[in-house]
Amino acid sequence: MLKKRILTAVILIPIFVALVITLPAPMFALLTAMLMMVGAWEWSLLMGLKKRSHRWCYLFFIFILLNTLFMSKVSTLFIPNVLCATFFWWVFATILIVIYPKISFIWGRGIFFRGLMGCIVLIPTWIAVNFIRSNFGVWSLLFLFVLIWGADSGAYFAGKKWGKNKLAPKVSPGKTRQGLYGALATTTVIVGGVLYLIPSPSRMWPAILMLSFATVIFSVVGDLFESMLKRNAGVKDSGTLIPGHGGLLDRIDSLTAAAPVFALGSWLIAKMT
Repeated sequence: MLKKRILTAVILIPIFVALVITLPAPMFALLTAMLMMVGAWEWSLLMGLKKRSHRWCYLFFIFILLNTLFMSKVSTLFIPNVLCATFFWWVFATILIVIYPKISFIWGRGIFFRGLMGCIVLIPTWIAVNFIRSNFGVWSLLFLFVLIWGADSGAYFAGKKWGKNKLAPKVSPGKTRQGLYGALATTTVIVGGVLYLIPSPSRMWPAILMLSFATVIFSVVGDLFESMLKRNAGVKDSGTLIPGHGGLLDRIDSLTAAAPVFALGSWLIAKMT
């Protein structure tokens, strides 16, 4: 399984990076919207929708939301407000993870609530990714991806080597506190390397490091949140789209929480400088 995961990553990551770098903004927005549509299709399964017609209805609803945003010219305050609201949503989602399975009978059995969660998770992800690319550049977006990929790898190997204390045993028994420490250690190395290679004012270093830590911590929250939904739905993976990795949601679950936090933090840092 690990070999298949590595092979798939080796093939897909260079293709994705090339698209991030080369695509013009409208085409990149369209590509990421299509990925969110795939995510919405998988989310409809986690919602508990059984009939394909009902899943198509949910997909069409997400399409309408994305198309409205894609075609409209939003105000300069709209996106930061959405990102701020999304940040507080992920704080609330963290609470749901910590207390799971308490009160899961409220949201876990209600298709409406889980469908609403999908909107709150997928739409801001699309907004954040495109906001980062358009306002802070391609390399800032790639930095976000490297943070997530690096932290995920650091957590995996640290957890495998030293993992003893479960991080959220009722949600994802395989994740450990030692894995989280490994993710944060990897983040420190990545940020240090980037600051060394790309000189920036030393007064910005603490803010950049703190934002990177917050981004990685929330990437773990995004991962755990999807694990909680899958556990509630009784499924192992969100889909079978990517060999060795499961569905698309299984690959972007960390991004769904990390991207809005990174985008909001980057915007706040830019406002302060």
